[in-house]
Amino acid sequence: MALDTLSPATTPLPTTRRPALAFGAAGLMFLLYPAVRPVGDSAEAVASPAWVASHLFAMIGFILVPLGLYTLLDTLGATRTARAALVSAWVGAGLTLPYYGAEDFALHVVARRALADHDRSLMELAEQFRLHPAAATTFVLGLLLLAVAGVLTALAIWRSRLPRWSGVPLAAGFVLFFPQFYTPADVRTAHGVLMAVGCAWIGVSAWRAR
Repeated sequence: MALDTLSPATTPLPTTRRPALAFGAAGLMFLLYPAVRPVGDSAEAVASPAWVASHLFAMIGFILVPLGLYTLLDTLGATRTARAALVSAWVGAGLTLPYYGAEDFALHVVARRALADHDRSLMELAEQFRLHPAAATTFVLGLLLLAVAGVLTALAIWRSRLPRWSGVPLAAGFVLFFPQFYTPADVRTAHGVLMAVGCAWIGVSAWRAR
């Protein structure tokens, strides 16, 4: 019998707080990311400490989500869907983090140099990095895999004893992660709230699991 077809009576559902802690922390990071991030991509914005902090929050969130899924496997019955979600999240985060790291630290150095030298033309390096074929491809693939991971997580939760709808907000958040880059600051902040709600709902559901 396939693991995905196990009845609720045979699906292990131990009480654990580890998923709640991991998803709760991830939700906080994704909430702080757009809230702290400076508006715009000017040299002043990219050179600010808030730029470094906000992108670092996002990177920590990307790391915590796969860890949360890993600790959630027992609660979900370690189904093939749950395992596929975990693998997709891990690979997706791995492909996304290098781009975020360069966006955070490398562009921050470029912006500070542009301000120190009074040469804003140096900021053209930011677009050259963002549009670099290898960098852009790995970044988009990473976000696509995270979207797949979010959808698979929602499916795995739907088939488990956790509240059926508890995985949907996180799935929506990851599906919308790439499009939200092209929206105004208020929409990006709302997306951070969506991610936080999605992570928190899964965390609370896991906390209450028996």
